[in-house]
Amino acid sequence: MSNDKQEYIGDSGLLDSRQARCPCILLFDVSISMEGAAIAPLNEGLRLLQEEVQSDSLAAMRVEIATVTLDPLKAETDVTGAKNVLPTPFSSQRAATIGEAIETALQMLRDRKDRYRASGISFYRPWIVLITDGIPSSNLGAAAKLIQDGEAAKAFSFYVVGTDDADLGALAKLSVRQPLKLKGLQFNVFFKWLSNSLIAISRSNPGDPVPLANPAGPNGWAVPNGWVVAG
Repeated sequence: MSNDKQEYIGDSGLLDSRQARCPCILLFDVSISMEGAAIAPLNEGLRLLQEEVQSDSLAAMRVEIATVTLDPLKAETDVTGAKNVLPTPFSSQRAATIGEAIETALQMLRDRKDRYRASGISFYRPWIVLITDGIPSSNLGAAAKLIQDGEAAKAFSFYVVGTDDADLGALAKLSVRQPLKLKGLQFNVFFKWLSNSLIAISRSNPGDPVPLANPAGPNGWAVPNGWVVAG
């Protein structure tokens, strides 16, 4: 991973507003097993996320989004305002390297926080969301320790969304929260929930608890065993 922060950090719009920032990094598994039917709704869901956040005037100023794809490891978009996230059509690639992608996301987040602090901008507890359909192909011990330490320090909230035949048992070793299984290919429902959640958080004060819709509820996108979520 490069030490050049400019590889990951997008400062576009950072000083346009003194509003607190609500960063969210999305890690997408676009491995070969995600080809075909899954890729199209994933791309559509990302477009929906941008549209929903942009439709709310306060969230449009506060919510910042980054996307990272797994193997080849690539920061598709920097951490930047939602208006600058131009949805990039993803295509299937090789097997996922989840551990490296997580480490990349955490570095992006550290760099962005440094920019917030240097600019005197407050921020909400960031979200990192991993979306994968497979079995982790790399040793996740180091990444799991980073996640556990970060959660304990309240540096971020880490969530895992499994699709299709995702190994939820293996993925559960990564996070302090139980991974959730997406119902079918309901990416639009998931991204609608994510946008609503980010909008709700952006309307609160940093550090305040925010009640969010249970993703495993009757109209949710996930099978039972909902997350406990906080702003």
